[in-house]
Amino acid sequence: MFADERRQIILDHIAANGAVSVKELARTVGTSEVTVRRDLSLLEAQGLLGRRHGGAVVVGGLSHEATYADKAGLASAEKAAIGAVAAELVSDGDAISVGAGTTTHALAKHLIRRSDLTVMTNSLLVAYALASARGVDVVVSGGTVRGSIYALVGSGAEQTLASMRTRRLFLSGNGLSPERGLSTPNLHVAGVDRAMVSAAEQVVVLADHTKVGVETMVQTVPVEAITHLVTDARTPEHLLEGFRRRGVAVHVAHVPAGDGAGAPPGTVAAEAPGA
Repeated sequence: MFADERRQIILDHIAANGAVSVKELARTVGTSEVTVRRDLSLLEAQGLLGRRHGGAVVVGGLSHEATYADKAGLASAEKAAIGAVAAELVSDGDAISVGAGTTTHALAKHLIRRSDLTVMTNSLLVAYALASARGVDVVVSGGTVRGSIYALVGSGAEQTLASMRTRRLFLSGNGLSPERGLSTPNLHVAGVDRAMVSAAEQVVVLADHTKVGVETMVQTVPVEAITHLVTDARTPEHLLEGFRRRGVAVHVAHVPAGDGAGAPPGTVAAEAPGA
């Protein structure tokens, strides 16, 4: 077992139980208590857990990873509008990468009629949405299925995704802030996201208002590496301004009247220099 995999199991076990002893963690991951203590020290230094005598405890809600089912009905109208605006950043003939998530799935539905488009993804739902699109070639990474979010993760996925070169990466996450950038509660997911970032010329983050201003355990993309942010009109203006000050091009998607938010249809977009 790789060290990152062992540490993720430790985090998952602590998240599920709240507080766990070193002895129990050693038994769970099949290693020595000395190794577990070393892992706990590292994870505590990263702010991912809290130490107590003889064990570790969960820190706040930073480690909670919502499933696809949890997120599918949340801000669905806003996600559809974000997907439509994000699709405007894709041109026929592009090679792009698309990460996993409910909002990137919404984007994929707007790419079905594109021509000569290549999409690299670790999302089973994105791949399925584009499977019958005649003008779209879909390349799916290898890896291990993370069933809760219908995504492929692990070293196989990371190696495949990092070896590609794409014009733009469209990525979502569990939290996004002007100070910390994009974050996720899961180390495996973070590893795949970082691999896609390394292979992309530009990073486009798709985040509805429920995610902006939120921080979760593992940073995946620092704000300096984000080229575009596509969000909805319910995101507070002071947060949007925080991204603009850091050079991020902010695109605001409005939900058509009658679809839930009541804002007029249309978009507002501000491009960063050279974007």
